[in-house]
Amino acid sequence: MKMIEIDGATLNIEKVKKVARDKEKVFFSEKTMEKVQKNWNALQEMLDRGDILYGVNTGIGAFGNIILSKDQGSELSKRMIRAHAAGWGNPLPEDEARACLLLRANVLARGYSGVRPKTLQMFAELLNKNIVPVIYEKGSVGTSGDLAPLAQMALVFMGEGEAFIDSKRMDAEKALKIKGLEKIELEAREGLALFNGAQTMTAIGTLAVYDAEKLLKNAQIAAALIIDSLNAVTLAFDSRLHALRPFEGQNIVAKNIRNLIDKSTVLMQKKKDTQSAYSLRCVPQVLGASRDAIGYSRKQVEIEMNSVADNPIFLTEEKTYLAGGNFHGQPVAYAMDLLGIAVSEIGNMAERRVNRLLNPALNAGLPAFLIAEGEGLNSGLMITQYTAAALVSENKILASPASVDSIPCSADQEDHVSMGTIAARKAREIIRNTEAIVGIEFMCAAQAYEFQKPARLGAGTSIAYSVIRQSIQKVKEDRIFYKDLDIMALLMRNGKIIEEVEKTIKVI
Repeated sequence: MKMIEIDGATLNIEKVKKVARDKEKVFFSEKTMEKVQKNWNALQEMLDRGDILYGVNTGIGAFGNIILSKDQGSELSKRMIRAHAAGWGNPLPEDEARACLLLRANVLARGYSGVRPKTLQMFAELLNKNIVPVIYEKGSVGTSGDLAPLAQMALVFMGEGEAFIDSKRMDAEKALKIKGLEKIELEAREGLALFNGAQTMTAIGTLAVYDAEKLLKNAQIAAALIIDSLNAVTLAFDSRLHALRPFEGQNIVAKNIRNLIDKSTVLMQKKKDTQSAYSLRCVPQVLGASRDAIGYSRKQVEIEMNSVADNPIFLTEEKTYLAGGNFHGQPVAYAMDLLGIAVSEIGNMAERRVNRLLNPALNAGLPAFLIAEGEGLNSGLMITQYTAAALVSENKILASPASVDSIPCSADQEDHVSMGTIAARKAREIIRNTEAIVGIEFMCAAQAYEFQKPARLGAGTSIAYSVIRQSIQKVKEDRIFYKDLDIMALLMRNGKIIEEVEKTIKVI
């Protein structure tokens, strides 16, 4: 199996996904380890000449001006990890916890953080042996980095705290023993190096961006299937129109829609309207804007994951240190709030299209709630729109920005914080809700097409319909629909619809 190198500079979202979810193995090159060793040696020289170094021979936070002896450095590392492991809530999903390990390792691999190669190697051992730290998801204010969650991660290095092996929760000491690993005796500086950064919000955010990009592709296919099934007015997707407003996302989405509905004979039928409603007509403008916003979020998290997001940092050649604020999560916090807003709007518009399909006053002559027989006895897909509406409403609350808030901490030494981890968790939840909304849209669109036969769907929409029908049958009478929604969510998350459509049409 090909291994992924952790070198501090070349991680991207796809590599993080492979390590976090697909459990691909990782390694550090000899060159990286040599660089880290030289940096550690430089730190020891600074200590030997009596330099006062924050978090190495001083307290931290509001205690940063208290000088400690060199002999207290190792104990300081251990105690600060224990004290900072004060989070709350449910454990992070295992993929996000693995991403935390990977991203923090990538920071240390840059060779500015003052750790030993032995300590750095422990990250690879934990990932490759799939020992997953139990990390509570709440408790970070996003500055100085994600202190509480990353400290809980760091406990495992010392054989303390808890970990998962094969999803079984146990004491970390036992987990290390099962996998044949020995705990690390941390030295001065190494404690702070393990947890002083924004890697929890970036881990959650990285996987959220990956999921949002997949969701956006599904959303475009679902929108195209409704446009096709409703025999909407296609003039709104003309390339000449969109070229006059050259937003990249808008023009790409318009092209995708054109390709997906190409060759549809449903859309060759006589139209009932001169223009379609905004939720149909303005798909390129809205989903295109979401595409651009998601792209910005990708850029920000990929910069962050390859940055020296630490404090202090140690310059090997100059044998000096710099203290600043590279742990501050604001760049990621803004990106996560924007991601949540962009995805929320995908769901908002999708629900309006669902309503348009189900409402007999709006659906161009299709049966009410897409049930052809036994009206009254059968409710059809009526309640799926309720579910979509509830999720949309919840998303609107979740989309309120976290990054505009700040509560001072550590006796006002840390008097501005990012709340970026809250923003990332909210974005993750919005994505899950919107997956369900778009799944409902797919289900309703496929049902709507049943009443357009024998006319044919487009080049891409016909494939999406076929994939859905392989797992979810036409609705002839009422049945338990939550089971269909579960299946639909799985088809979206596993990429089956995208995979089959893209054998014919690339959805950019």
